Parts: sequence; structure tokens; C-alpha cells
Amino acid sequence: MLVNAKYEFQPFDAAEALLRHPEEEGHPRTLVAFVGRDLAMGERAASILKDTAPHLARAAAAAKFKGKSGTSIEILAAPGAPASRLIFMGVGKADEAEGEGAEPAKPFDDFFALGGQAAGKIGPGARAVILFDLPAGTPATQDSVAQFALGGWLRAYKFDQYKTKKKDEADREGPMEVVVAVAEPDGVGGAMAEVSHLAEAVILARTLVNEPANVLTPPEFARRASELMKFGVEVEVLDEKAMAELGMRALLGVGQGSEAGSRLVVLRWSGGAEGAAPIAFVGKGVVFDSGGISIKPAASMEDMKGDMAGAAAVTGAMYAIAARKAKANVVGVLGLVENMPDGKAQRPGDIVKSMSGQTIEIINTDAEGRLVLADALTYVVEKHKPAAIVDLATLTGAILVALGQEYGGLFSNNDELADRLTKAGSHIGEKLWRLPMGPAYDKMIDSKFADMKNTGGRHAGSITAAHFLQRFVGKTPWAHLDIAGTGMGSPTSDTNQSWGAGWGVRLLDQLVRDYYEG
Repeated sequence: MLVNAKYEFQPFDAAEALLRHPEEEGHPRTLVAFVGRDLAMGERAASILKDTAPHLARAAAAAKFKGKSGTSIEILAAPGAPASRLIFMGVGKADEAEGEGAEPAKPFDDFFALGGQAAGKIGPGARAVILFDLPAGTPATQDSVAQFALGGWLRAYKFDQYKTKKKDEADREGPMEVVVAVAEPDGVGGAMAEVSHLAEAVILARTLVNEPANVLTPPEFARRASELMKFGVEVEVLDEKAMAELGMRALLGVGQGSEAGSRLVVLRWSGGAEGAAPIAFVGKGVVFDSGGISIKPAASMEDMKGDMAGAAAVTGAMYAIAARKAKANVVGVLGLVENMPDGKAQRPGDIVKSMSGQTIEIINTDAEGRLVLADALTYVVEKHKPAAIVDLATLTGAILVALGQEYGGLFSNNDELADRLTKAGSHIGEKLWRLPMGPAYDKMIDSKFADMKNTGGRHAGSITAAHFLQRFVGKTPWAHLDIAGTGMGSPTSDTNQSWGAGWGVRLLDQLVRDYYEG
């Protein structure tokens, strides 16, 4: 899974003893500790670093380091220090007021980001001890330790298997190895088992997004998704013949210009009550989008290998849900195609009949993702009769114009489902912003020649795309997440240095945890 970090949990006494033997092979040369306002430390950390306190005070004064969240200071070769490299990381609130009458500082709570920050400071291939002992008022729970490790695992991820020469010598030495000193290491095991699976799930999605399209063809994507069978996921792969028999002419029309055959992958996890309606996740999986006959400009077309980020998120979420044996019934559907401008490719002006029986006029062959989703949505409604559907797709450039890369766009026909998604996203930091829908927008995709056309034009492009999808879900509670701004080309963050962020995996997993487990 290309995880570049190993975490081991030991009691403080064992970690302190480890630091006393610098002559031993594998001795950790880096020590990380947390400080709050006025450089306050936890009791055990303060005891272990008591001889270093004067050096910290002088260095902090020179660097104007006050222990605020998101800041750090590094001290090298301090006399009497238990390690040759000391990193002090701030856990005080960055926005806390100071002075008479100021409100008390709130306890630090973003351990996920802190774990990523710490891994970034430690660096690849390094060995380190982290004193997970926080200043008074900052709770250190099993969950906070687990979230800290999750952030570190995701920060350490690299997609570099195609590099024949490594940039850093440390990259050749193996993963970052970290001993985390905690008060009760035996109690961390359960929480760590779950977040380790979640880390692997996000990394799986990131790797899928990062893979080049000459490697990750629709059949290869289907093969990798089929590996979830080892976790107890039922997998069904529909080839072009099977989809043709079902009448999936909208999906098949997108891929007919490609030499790589299209696939529909169905992933079923049955961990809930027998016969209970599942929640369904549907992912757009356009492994490469040239735009087809309506070909895209050459600039940045290479990024269109990431146009399957929705399908990657669904795959990762199904991994996470099955690996932790969630007590829920969940179906994941992946529509996998490649959109190419071959002589067999569909043309603007063509009319195709979808699995639902509705006809679609092709106005622009670059509005292809919604055609894939149309048949995938119909399939899951008819075959699985879900309690709710969430689809994820890098669907429109318009959502980038509207929301940038900070939020995913949320569209829904059900207020309760929309609220659940928004709350789950806020909880784990994958934020959503709900946009409007209404009859006036729906009219914009009416066609003169067919039941609908596949684009409503430039105005309200993300909204009309959502209305197109809504025509294929009937009365089923449904939400569409447009993740064109968050699923690929992701900005770097404390917990992600990768082009593909794996955005949506943790969101869907949290949604199931909070609302759909029995």
C-alpha cells in the first residue's frame, strides 16, 4: 500500500530508556515534544526534557516561537539533550486572545493535522521518538493518538514507484520509524487497528488517482477493485456485452472510441441486517478524458488521468468499511470508461438510449461523466433498491470556479441526507457546500430531439449537471458530490503531499459510521 511510516507505541519509561543508548544501532536521533502557551509541556515530557528547557527558552525567544498551533521550532545538538535533534511543536490555539479578560484557551483538538505536521518535520527514513504528553488542559485520548497516527501515515505517503532514481538518500533507507510514548499503550490497539485500515483505504484511492492511464485502464481498475474480495466484499464485474444486454447505451457510448473495454464494477458489503436496504455509493471512473470528439485543449490534458477520482473514493471507502467489518449494508458501483476521439467515437448530435429508457442528445462529448453515471445510477436503483444514494464525480470545471479547492459541491433531493453528509464532512475536514436546485435549472437540459441533452450550456453548469443525474434516481434519497476541485490536482496540506488526495474516502466512511450502522 506504499505506506512510508511505521508507528510503535511504548510507555514513557521504555521510550526514555531507548533514548539513553545513543550508541546502539537504530537509535532515534530525533525527539518530538509538544508545547502550549508559554512553552508549557506535559509532566512526563517536562521531566525527560528538563535539562533542555533553558535552550528551548533561548531558541524560542530568538525565533519568536510561542507554542501556537501549526508552528514549530527545531534545536540541534543541544547540550544534555536526549537526542541530537529536538522538534517542539505548538499545540496552543493560534487565535487565542492574550491579556487581562481574555477567554481561556480551548483544548487542542486537531490531532489529525498535528500528526501530519510531525511526520513532515521528522522526514522520510528517519527514526524518532514522539512524547505524546500534552500541556494541562489538552486531553490525550486513545482516539486522539489514533488520529495523530492517521495524519502521519497519510503525510508520509509518496507515489514514486515509477522513479528510477530517488531524490533523497532517506527514501532508499526505508520508511520513517516512530516510537510514540503514551501513558497506556495497551489501550491504543483497538483504535489504531481501525485507523490503519482507514489509512490504507485513503492510500489505495490516492494511488488509483495517481496512476497513469496507460496502466490503469478500465479492466485494470476492475481487477484492482476485485481484490476487495479478500475482505469479504462480493464483487461483480460487468463487461461490455453484459452492459449492452442491460441497455446501458449512455455509458457504453462514452467508451466506444477507446481500445480499452468499459466495465461496471459492483461491490457489495453485507454487514448489516439481512434484507435491510443498503446505502449505495456510485463513482465516476473515467480513467482518461480526452473530451472525445469535443476534444479538450492540450494544456494540462495529462491531468485527465484523474477523472476517475470518484470511483477511486468509492473503492477506498468500500475497503475501509469492509476492513473494519462495519455493521451496515453498503453497495459501491464504479462506472469505468475511457473517453477517446477514435473513428468509432460518438459525435455531438448523436442520440443514445439509457438503461432507464430515457433518451439523451449528445451536445458535447466532453460532458461524458454524467452519461456514465446515468446508467450506473439506474442500475443501482433497479437492482439494489437502496435506502439512499451518494454519487461522487469530478464532474464539472464550473464547480472549481464556484468553490475552488476548499469545498466539494453538494446537490441533493433530500434535506436529511444532505445534512448528514455536511455534518460528516465537517467532522473529518472534507467540507461540502450545498448548491441550489430547481425547476428552472431542470428546463435548461430539455432537448428538442430527445428527452434531454447532456449539457445545459455555460450558465449554472454544475447545477444543470446535477439535474441531469437527478432524472435517473426517481424518488430515492440521493446526493451528488461534485469533487472536481478536491479529488485531483489537490493542494498540499499537513496530511497530503500527493497530487491525488483520496478525497471522499473518509467522508463516506464517517457517513456510514454516524448514520447507517446497526
